[in-house]
Amino acid sequence: MKKTLPYLSCIIIFISCNSNTENDIAPVNAATNVPGVLNYTITNAYPHNISYFTEGLEWYDNDLFESTGDTDYLGNSKLARIDLKTGKAKQEINLDKKYFGEGMTILNDKIYMLTWKEEKCFVFDLKTFKKVGEFNYTGQGWGMTNDGKYLIMDDGSNNLYYRDPETFQVVKSVGVSDNNGPLGSINELEYVDGFIYANVFTTQYIVKIDPTTGNVVGRADFTGVLNKYAPGTYTDQQLATDAVLNGIAYDKIGKRFFVTGKFWPKVFEVKFN
Repeated sequence: MKKTLPYLSCIIIFISCNSNTENDIAPVNAATNVPGVLNYTITNAYPHNISYFTEGLEWYDNDLFESTGDTDYLGNSKLARIDLKTGKAKQEINLDKKYFGEGMTILNDKIYMLTWKEEKCFVFDLKTFKKVGEFNYTGQGWGMTNDGKYLIMDDGSNNLYYRDPETFQVVKSVGVSDNNGPLGSINELEYVDGFIYANVFTTQYIVKIDPTTGNVVGRADFTGVLNKYAPGTYTDQQLATDAVLNGIAYDKIGKRFFVTGKFWPKVFEVKFN
Protein backbone atom coordinates (compact mmCIF):
# COMPACT_ATOMS: atom_id res chain seq x y z
CA MET A 1 0.00 0.00 0.00
CA LYS A 2 2.82 2.41 0.83
CA LYS A 3 5.33 2.82 -1.95
CA THR A 4 8.15 5.20 -2.73
CA LEU A 5 8.80 7.63 -5.55
CA PRO A 6 12.03 9.34 -6.55
CA TYR A 7 12.00 12.84 -5.16
CA LEU A 8 11.60 15.57 -7.74
CA SER A 9 14.64 17.62 -8.55
CA CYS A 10 12.87 20.96 -8.55
CA ILE A 11 9.74 22.75 -7.39
CA ILE A 12 7.29 23.56 -10.17
CA ILE A 13 6.68 27.29 -10.62
CA PHE A 14 3.58 28.58 -8.83
CA ILE A 15 0.40 28.94 -10.86
CA SER A 16 -3.09 29.62 -9.54
CA CYS A 17 -6.41 29.43 -11.30
CA ASN A 18 -10.02 28.35 -10.93
CA SER A 19 -11.72 25.02 -11.63
CA ASN A 20 -15.19 23.52 -11.45
CA THR A 21 -16.97 26.71 -10.41
CA GLU A 22 -20.39 26.46 -12.00
CA ASN A 23 -22.83 24.87 -9.56
CA ASP A 24 -23.42 24.15 -5.92
CA ILE A 25 -23.48 20.59 -4.68
CA ALA A 26 -26.35 18.63 -6.16
CA PRO A 27 -28.63 16.78 -3.74
CA VAL A 28 -28.27 13.07 -3.19
CA ASN A 29 -30.75 11.06 -5.23
CA ALA A 30 -32.96 9.63 -2.50
CA ALA A 31 -33.89 6.58 -4.56
CA THR A 32 -30.36 5.51 -5.52
CA ASN A 33 -28.18 7.23 -2.90
CA VAL A 34 -25.98 8.62 -5.69
CA PRO A 35 -23.79 11.42 -4.21
CA GLY A 36 -24.18 14.91 -5.59
CA VAL A 37 -21.37 16.54 -7.54
CA LEU A 38 -19.27 18.67 -5.22
CA ASN A 39 -17.94 21.54 -7.30
CA TYR A 40 -14.98 23.63 -6.20
CA THR A 41 -12.81 26.60 -7.04
CA ILE A 42 -9.02 26.59 -6.74
CA THR A 43 -8.22 30.07 -5.46
CA ASN A 44 -4.49 29.79 -4.82
CA ALA A 45 -1.54 27.43 -4.72
CA TYR A 46 1.43 27.29 -2.37
CA PRO A 47 4.71 25.36 -2.29
CA HIS A 48 4.76 21.95 -0.62
CA ASN A 49 7.79 19.91 0.42
CA ILE A 50 8.12 17.14 -2.18
CA SER A 51 9.81 14.83 0.33
CA TYR A 52 6.64 14.73 2.45
CA PHE A 53 4.60 11.54 2.09
CA THR A 54 1.52 13.32 3.39
CA GLU A 55 -0.71 11.44 5.82
CA GLY A 56 -2.40 14.19 7.86
CA LEU A 57 -3.04 17.88 7.28
CA GLU A 58 -4.64 20.48 9.56
CA TRP A 59 -4.88 24.28 9.71
CA TYR A 60 -4.42 25.80 13.15
CA ASP A 61 -3.24 29.18 14.45
CA ASN A 62 -2.45 30.46 10.93
CA ASP A 63 -0.19 27.57 10.00
CA LEU A 64 -0.49 24.16 8.41
CA PHE A 65 0.30 21.15 10.57
CA GLU A 66 1.32 18.04 8.66
CA SER A 67 2.13 14.46 9.54
CA THR A 68 4.05 12.26 7.14
CA GLY A 69 4.89 8.61 6.65
CA ASP A 70 8.29 7.18 5.87
CA THR A 71 8.16 4.71 3.03
CA ASP A 72 11.52 3.17 3.94
CA TYR A 73 11.25 3.37 7.75
CA LEU A 74 14.41 5.48 7.89
CA GLY A 75 13.24 7.73 10.68
CA ASN A 76 11.63 10.32 8.43
CA SER A 77 8.05 9.95 9.60
CA LYS A 78 7.46 13.35 11.10
CA LEU A 79 5.16 15.95 12.52
CA ALA A 80 5.71 19.49 11.25
CA ARG A 81 4.33 22.99 11.56
CA ILE A 82 4.50 24.58 8.11
CA ASP A 83 4.57 28.16 6.91
CA LEU A 84 1.90 28.21 4.19
CA LYS A 85 3.53 30.80 1.95
CA THR A 86 7.00 29.23 1.87
CA GLY A 87 6.21 25.55 2.44
CA LYS A 88 9.06 25.43 4.95
CA ALA A 89 8.84 23.80 8.36
CA LYS A 90 8.85 26.19 11.30
CA GLN A 91 8.95 23.30 13.75
CA GLU A 92 9.22 19.54 13.32
CA ILE A 93 10.03 16.28 15.03
CA ASN A 94 10.75 12.82 13.65
CA LEU A 95 9.23 9.63 14.97
CA ASP A 96 11.47 6.72 15.83
CA LYS A 97 12.39 4.87 12.64
CA LYS A 98 10.33 1.83 13.65
CA TYR A 99 7.11 3.85 13.26
CA PHE A 100 5.30 4.77 10.07
CA GLY A 101 3.48 8.04 10.73
CA GLU A 102 -0.14 8.44 9.70
CA GLY A 103 -3.03 10.88 10.22
CA MET A 104 -3.17 13.56 12.88
CA THR A 105 -5.54 16.06 14.46
CA ILE A 106 -5.43 18.87 17.04
CA LEU A 107 -7.79 18.93 20.01
CA ASN A 108 -7.53 20.75 23.36
CA ASP A 109 -3.98 22.00 22.66
CA LYS A 110 -2.76 18.48 21.94
CA ILE A 111 -1.71 16.87 18.68
CA TYR A 112 -2.81 13.27 18.22
CA MET A 113 -0.87 11.29 15.60
CA LEU A 114 -1.56 7.75 14.42
CA THR A 115 0.85 5.11 13.18
CA TRP A 116 0.12 2.74 10.31
CA LYS A 117 0.68 -0.83 11.57
CA GLU A 118 2.35 -0.22 14.93
CA GLU A 119 -0.97 0.32 16.77
CA LYS A 120 0.21 3.46 18.56
CA CYS A 121 -1.31 6.91 18.79
CA PHE A 122 1.16 9.49 20.05
CA VAL A 123 0.07 12.65 21.85
CA PHE A 124 2.19 15.80 21.58
CA ASP A 125 2.00 19.19 23.24
CA LEU A 126 0.81 21.67 20.62
CA LYS A 127 3.40 24.35 21.36
CA THR A 128 6.51 22.35 22.16
CA PHE A 129 5.91 19.12 20.18
CA LYS A 130 7.01 17.27 23.31
CA LYS A 131 5.39 13.85 23.59
CA VAL A 132 2.98 13.89 26.53
CA GLY A 133 1.27 10.53 26.09
CA GLU A 134 0.47 7.57 23.89
CA PHE A 135 -2.36 5.10 23.37
CA ASN A 136 -2.58 1.58 22.02
CA TYR A 137 -5.26 0.42 19.60
CA THR A 138 -5.97 -2.65 17.49
CA GLY A 139 -5.65 -2.59 13.71
CA GLN A 140 -4.26 -0.04 11.30
CA GLY A 141 -4.24 3.74 11.64
CA TRP A 142 -4.99 5.86 8.57
CA GLY A 143 -6.70 9.25 8.87
CA MET A 144 -7.90 11.28 11.84
CA THR A 145 -9.96 14.37 12.63
CA ASN A 146 -12.19 15.55 15.49
CA ASP A 147 -15.59 17.11 16.03
CA GLY A 148 -14.55 19.19 19.04
CA LYS A 149 -15.46 16.42 21.44
CA TYR A 150 -14.28 13.10 20.02
CA LEU A 151 -11.35 11.97 17.93
CA ILE A 152 -12.55 10.39 14.67
CA MET A 153 -10.25 7.93 12.89
CA ASP A 154 -10.35 5.33 10.16
CA ASP A 155 -8.39 2.16 9.44
CA GLY A 156 -8.58 1.64 5.67
CA SER A 157 -12.03 0.09 5.79
CA ASN A 158 -15.32 1.94 5.36
CA ASN A 159 -15.63 2.55 9.11
CA LEU A 160 -15.21 5.77 11.08
CA TYR A 161 -14.39 5.29 14.77
CA TYR A 162 -15.21 7.92 17.38
CA ARG A 163 -12.74 7.76 20.27
CA ASP A 164 -12.59 9.40 23.66
CA PRO A 165 -9.54 11.74 23.64
CA GLU A 166 -8.73 10.93 27.26
CA THR A 167 -8.81 7.13 26.98
CA PHE A 168 -8.79 6.46 23.21
CA GLN A 169 -11.63 4.02 23.74
CA VAL A 170 -14.14 3.65 20.89
CA VAL A 171 -17.47 5.21 21.82
CA LYS A 172 -19.20 4.50 18.51
CA SER A 173 -18.52 3.62 14.89
CA VAL A 174 -20.18 4.63 11.63
CA GLY A 175 -20.03 2.74 8.34
CA VAL A 176 -19.60 4.89 5.21
CA SER A 177 -21.56 3.96 2.08
CA ASP A 178 -22.54 5.39 -1.27
CA ASN A 179 -24.78 4.13 -4.06
CA ASN A 180 -22.39 1.23 -4.69
CA GLY A 181 -22.45 0.04 -1.08
CA PRO A 182 -19.74 0.29 1.61
CA LEU A 183 -17.01 2.73 0.58
CA GLY A 184 -13.64 1.34 1.65
CA SER A 185 -10.19 2.93 1.75
CA ILE A 186 -11.39 6.08 3.49
CA ASN A 187 -8.15 7.92 4.24
CA GLU A 188 -7.33 11.47 5.41
CA LEU A 189 -10.22 13.20 7.18
CA GLU A 190 -11.44 16.72 7.98
CA TYR A 191 -14.53 17.58 10.03
CA VAL A 192 -16.25 20.77 8.83
CA ASP A 193 -19.64 22.13 9.91
CA GLY A 194 -21.15 18.78 10.76
CA PHE A 195 -19.77 16.87 7.77
CA ILE A 196 -16.60 14.84 7.24
CA TYR A 197 -14.52 15.35 4.11
CA ALA A 198 -12.35 12.36 3.24
CA ASN A 199 -9.81 11.27 0.67
CA VAL A 200 -10.43 7.88 -0.91
CA PHE A 201 -7.08 6.10 -1.16
CA THR A 202 -5.61 5.68 -4.68
CA THR A 203 -8.33 7.86 -6.22
CA GLN A 204 -8.53 11.54 -7.09
CA TYR A 205 -11.79 11.91 -5.18
CA ILE A 206 -12.72 13.76 -2.01
CA VAL A 207 -16.05 12.70 -0.57
CA LYS A 208 -18.35 14.58 1.77
CA ILE A 209 -19.87 12.31 4.41
CA ASP A 210 -22.88 12.83 6.65
CA PRO A 211 -21.58 11.20 9.85
CA THR A 212 -25.07 10.81 11.30
CA THR A 213 -25.96 8.31 8.58
CA GLY A 214 -22.62 7.38 7.03
CA ASN A 215 -23.95 8.37 3.60
CA VAL A 216 -21.68 10.02 1.07
CA VAL A 217 -23.63 13.13 0.09
CA GLY A 218 -21.10 14.70 -2.30
CA ARG A 219 -18.03 13.86 -4.31
CA ALA A 220 -15.37 16.16 -5.78
CA ASP A 221 -13.16 14.98 -8.63
CA PHE A 222 -9.59 16.33 -8.56
CA THR A 223 -8.44 14.36 -11.59
CA GLY A 224 -5.95 16.38 -13.60
CA VAL A 225 -5.57 19.20 -11.08
CA LEU A 226 -1.91 18.63 -10.26
CA ASN A 227 -0.89 18.17 -13.88
CA LYS A 228 -2.85 21.28 -14.79
CA TYR A 229 -1.02 23.52 -12.32
CA ALA A 230 2.28 21.64 -12.21
CA PRO A 231 2.45 19.91 -15.61
CA GLY A 232 4.64 16.85 -16.00
CA THR A 233 5.05 16.29 -12.29
CA TYR A 234 3.79 12.70 -12.29
CA THR A 235 2.34 10.16 -14.66
CA ASP A 236 -1.24 8.97 -14.29
CA GLN A 237 0.08 5.69 -12.91
CA GLN A 238 2.12 7.44 -10.23
CA LEU A 239 -0.88 9.56 -9.24
CA ALA A 240 -2.88 6.35 -8.82
CA THR A 241 -0.30 4.38 -6.83
CA ASP A 242 2.20 6.55 -4.97
CA ALA A 243 1.67 10.29 -5.37
CA VAL A 244 -1.98 10.03 -4.46
CA LEU A 245 -4.27 12.85 -3.47
CA ASN A 246 -4.14 12.95 0.34
CA GLY A 247 -4.45 15.83 2.76
CA ILE A 248 -7.42 18.05 3.64
CA ALA A 249 -7.30 21.00 6.05
CA TYR A 250 -9.87 23.70 6.79
CA ASP A 251 -9.44 27.32 7.84
CA LYS A 252 -12.56 28.18 9.86
CA ILE A 253 -11.82 31.90 9.82
CA GLY A 254 -11.04 32.21 6.13
CA LYS A 255 -13.66 29.61 5.12
CA ARG A 256 -11.18 27.87 2.85
CA PHE A 257 -9.83 24.37 2.43
CA PHE A 258 -6.28 23.26 1.72
CA VAL A 259 -5.72 20.14 -0.36
CA THR A 260 -2.50 18.33 -1.29
CA GLY A 261 -1.06 14.88 -1.99
CA LYS A 262 1.84 12.62 -1.19
CA PHE A 263 5.08 14.06 -2.64
CA TRP A 264 3.07 16.85 -4.33
CA PRO A 265 4.90 20.14 -4.98
CA LYS A 266 1.75 22.16 -4.30
CA VAL A 267 -0.85 22.78 -1.61
CA PHE A 268 -4.04 24.06 -3.22
CA GLU A 269 -6.37 26.53 -1.58
CA VAL A 270 -9.87 25.37 -2.40
CA LYS A 271 -13.41 26.65 -1.89
CA PHE A 272 -16.17 24.10 -2.28
CA ASN A 273 -19.21 25.75 -3.83
